[in-house]
Amino acid sequence: MESEQIQVYQKESLELVLRKMMSRALDGCIITDLSVIRWLTGFSGSSARMLVTPEKSWLFTDFRYQEQAAQEVTAVETVIAADGFEAELGSGRYYLGETVALQSDKVTWHEATRFIELFHGRQRVVPVDSFFDEFRMVKNGIELMRMRRAAAIGEQVLEGVLSMISPSVTELDIATEITYQHKKLGAESDSFEPIVAGGARSAMPHARPSEACFKPGELIVIDTGCVVEGYASDQTRTVALGNISDEARTVYRIVQEAQELGIASARCGMVAKELDAVVRRYIADHGYTEEFGHGLGHGVGLDVHEEPRISAKGEHELRENMVFTIEPGIYLPGKFGVRIEDTVLMGPHGVTPLQQFTKELIEL
Repeated sequence: MESEQIQVYQKESLELVLRKMMSRALDGCIITDLSVIRWLTGFSGSSARMLVTPEKSWLFTDFRYQEQAAQEVTAVETVIAADGFEAELGSGRYYLGETVALQSDKVTWHEATRFIELFHGRQRVVPVDSFFDEFRMVKNGIELMRMRRAAAIGEQVLEGVLSMISPSVTELDIATEITYQHKKLGAESDSFEPIVAGGARSAMPHARPSEACFKPGELIVIDTGCVVEGYASDQTRTVALGNISDEARTVYRIVQEAQELGIASARCGMVAKELDAVVRRYIADHGYTEEFGHGLGHGVGLDVHEEPRISAKGEHELRENMVFTIEPGIYLPGKFGVRIEDTVLMGPHGVTPLQQFTKELIEL
């Protein structure tokens, strides 16, 4: 039943793409983004290109993925391109029309120039940017199911590793255990390298785990996510090892309240930057303006960072079944940082976090 529903969603997605192509008078579209290819076809290999036309669409891959593509791809025809995608395009077997779109934001300059040379002026190459975002931002039932599974695994792993934290272990120890447990519980992979940072290093929003041991009195930021059947999760909690300073407690409370305000304020029809402004204003009113320097959140799906961007520049309108993070933070260089993050699903009357892990300060 699930496989049949997946095929329906893939067909609907391809129809949306074709309608948009027709509205822009595009005769063909070359897709180089593996996430878009997986969204349209289910193909999870690391080598693929796709050609979409009103008459027919094809997935091109190589011999290594012949069996995999046969198992995963039903929405379009698969071509095993023995001599490469460019040779297939130049073979004359595919009608490209007069105007071909190329993902300018997802192709190397080298590959783009090769395509242009290949067409020899027969086709006009039109660069398109963020062409698929408006469709991918709104998740279907299968996507949401997979994201809930990823969120559940992530929460289980987070809860498990907290009991391991002590002065005798390092950030790398915890990060490595997170990766191991994600896979052991059924995830394909981490959705990004786990962030585990204690003490002054917690003031680095994207700190890489180090060999530093945890020290009593420190705050520890743990930012993790995993991938289940292609779809990502993302969650951050900040915990304390032993007794922390009054300043750290105050900052933690401000971030906690700001994150809860973001969840309570999100509504369909808001522009993303409006939600960012609500939370940013709250943090600034408590005396921390420069210390919250990143966006409030980002979309999550096949990519752990995708549209809509919930930031001061985010222009997308928030719509039902969008999935994005709400993750305010305050970072005091040389001292500590605090970030609290949930991935949330937009419903008709507001958002619901996919994670339910406590946001009260955990003191280990």
